[in-house]
Amino acid sequence: MKLLTVNVGRPKAVEYSDAPGGLTGIDKRPADGPVRVADPGPKGAGGSGIVGDSVCDLRHHGGNDQAVYAFAREDLDFWERELDRPLPNGIFGENLTTSGMDITGARIGERWRIGPDVVLEATSGRIPCRTFQGWLGERGWIKRFTGQAVTGAYFRVITPGEIRAGDPIEIVHRPAHEVTVSLAFRAVTTERDLLPRLLAAGEALHSEKLKKAREYVERYGQGV
Repeated sequence: MKLLTVNVGRPKAVEYSDAPGGLTGIDKRPADGPVRVADPGPKGAGGSGIVGDSVCDLRHHGGNDQAVYAFAREDLDFWERELDRPLPNGIFGENLTTSGMDITGARIGERWRIGPDVVLEATSGRIPCRTFQGWLGERGWIKRFTGQAVTGAYFRVITPGEIRAGDPIEIVHRPAHEVTVSLAFRAVTTERDLLPRLLAAGEALHSEKLKKAREYVERYGQGV
């Protein structure tokens, strides 16, 4: 289990971005050398947990619950076959491209150590947006990505430090509950009856998703 690349994006003006100035940082490329990882602060004020990486739409991206986005090389390989096109590391806008990790099967609150110091904690899956679809240029991409439900994962930064390509990844904590990144994604998108199950993950869950789960239970109880 290792980190293949750390990917960093710079602001770029595109016609398909709703961010101010039509900017996006989704075009991420592998960085040379070590990269600093740190908690970026609350959503709306903080951007990426990868220092030097650009987050242009602070309304929907960035902040401590979405500080770092990881996607597995194995899942990129799947989409290469499905789309019949090359997909280099970073093309899904991921900060970390990994090898040997079941990212979407990770549990909410699961903690990874990358390299000697950095510890990250899984919070949620990635919900596809208009910018993602426009960037890839694949018609119907949002629906297709959502239906596959192999989303990669967002992480918050527990312990800051430096990481670089080739660093080993170790799972240092796995919660006892069974709320995976995939289950959490499906609960807030296509299978809302799963929302009560998210409460088992507690405060480790992305705060917005936790709020949705609590509101659902208040309205409907433990399911309908």
